Amino acid sequence: MKKIVCMAFLGLLFCSVSAFVVHKFYMAIFQVNYVPEKKMLQITSRIFVDDLNLAIEKKYGKKVYLGSEKESADDQGVLKKYFAENLQIKVNGKSKPVVFLSKELDGDVLICYCRVTDVAKLHSAEITNTLLTHWNSEQQNILHFTAFGNKQTVLFTASNKTEVLKF
Repeated sequence: MKKIVCMAFLGLLFCSVSAFVVHKFYMAIFQVNYVPEKKMLQITSRIFVDDLNLAIEKKYGKKVYLGSEKESADDQGVLKKYFAENLQIKVNGKSKPVVFLSKELDGDVLICYCRVTDVAKLHSAEITNTLLTHWNSEQQNILHFTAFGNKQTVLFTASNKTEVLKF
């Protein structure tokens, strides 16, 4: 009887402990809004800062401290370079520079603000998003693109890096 009670207790303990195990998932959210009166795309990204720091370190072999007291001007420069290399947009078939504007920390999420200017007309957008996917094959980047009152959603992964949206 003691053996059955002991086994039941251990089974219950195992189930309760395993219920609290956190499975880390890797996701970033991007919101792109076309603002025709300003002739621009406004881009907001939300990325877990620890994942971003690790991805940048893996890519450039340089430790960065984004979102911490140790963050330097060099770290910010590397972040801008990282965005420029890993987020590309073609509007109507023509490459447009993604300009990194600013960032802010919200808890453990780094919110980054970018824009693409000189977008007088929007018929198509080809987006290549490899942020963090080179570092982690489980990374998923969800992008919501809003234009002309319509929202399209795209999922970028290590195997799906580029999508073309038509408007």
